[in-house]
Amino acid sequence: MSLINGLPAHVLLVHVVVVLVPLTALALVICSLWPQGARRLGLVLPILALVTLVSVPLATQAGEWLERHVDSDPLVRRHAELGDGMLPWAVGLFVLAAGVWWLARRTPAPETAGPRSGSAPEAAGPRSGPGPVIRVAAVVLSVAVAAGAVVTVYRIGDSGAKAAWHDAYSKTATKGGDD
Repeated sequence: MSLINGLPAHVLLVHVVVVLVPLTALALVICSLWPQGARRLGLVLPILALVTLVSVPLATQAGEWLERHVDSDPLVRRHAELGDGMLPWAVGLFVLAAGVWWLARRTPAPETAGPRSGSAPEAAGPRSGPGPVIRVAAVVLSVAVAAGAVVTVYRIGDSGAKAAWHDAYSKTATKGGDD
């Protein structure tokens, strides 16, 4: 993919990544901390993470095309180097989102207040879910990967903005007024 409606595709696709990575990271952390929320979201969490994962190589490939069509510049090269580091974070978001979704499905729903149809809750049999060590590990990994992904997408975006806008504007107004 090179151009979309006459614009470099990277310029448009990068916004998908910039929105979806923090959104997926936030959803992942919330769902890892709150299994009921993960159950409510159902497949939305892993599907969101999958769309995020797919968007990263699309934006990267479009960026590689754009890199071949602009002047060689250290800022552009730095942006491209940082951009190559986003895919592992997106993979991590997806793997953890799928894992948190799976754990939420295995976590028993909280019992409602009072016995149902006169039977004691124990009559339904023991309900087991993932152990506390697994839940804590899922939370810790989710927070770490979410934070790493958000910081990485910020660093990539910041370097891209510097590469695109350095020496491309005047600090003083060029046309009437100081609006």
